Amino acid sequence: MTVRILLITLLFALVTPPAEAKTRVAEFRGSGNATTAVFRVDSPWVLDWRLDGDFDQLLALEITLVEARNSRHVGRVVYTKRRSNGARLFHQGGLYQLRINSTLARWTVKIEQLTREEAERYTPKERL
Repeated sequence: MTVRILLITLLFALVTPPAEAKTRVAEFRGSGNATTAVFRVDSPWVLDWRLDGDFDQLLALEITLVEARNSRHVGRVVYTKRRSNGARLFHQGGLYQLRINSTLARWTVKIEQLTREEAERYTPKERL
């Protein structure tokens, strides 16, 4: 009987697909200046951003992280003057908002909750 239960458990583990660990907490899109809705994340989490526009020059994006409870400026997390994308890993959870300033651009920002294992595998790109 014990062997049968062990075999059934093993078979179930092999057949069941692994759960998706990364979870989208929030997504924001726009083309101008904005302060996002408040979002709550636990540590670790990632801010995934994309900047697009109709011009090769004159566009810009700046994203600032703000603690939502007291409007404390945590820091500037993105600043670019060209079409690009990227991600930033954070090890501090909390209740936050983003202040987004853009010029002649369309932007998308995704906030994704990670597992500790995903965060350990996260390796930032080297700057060129």
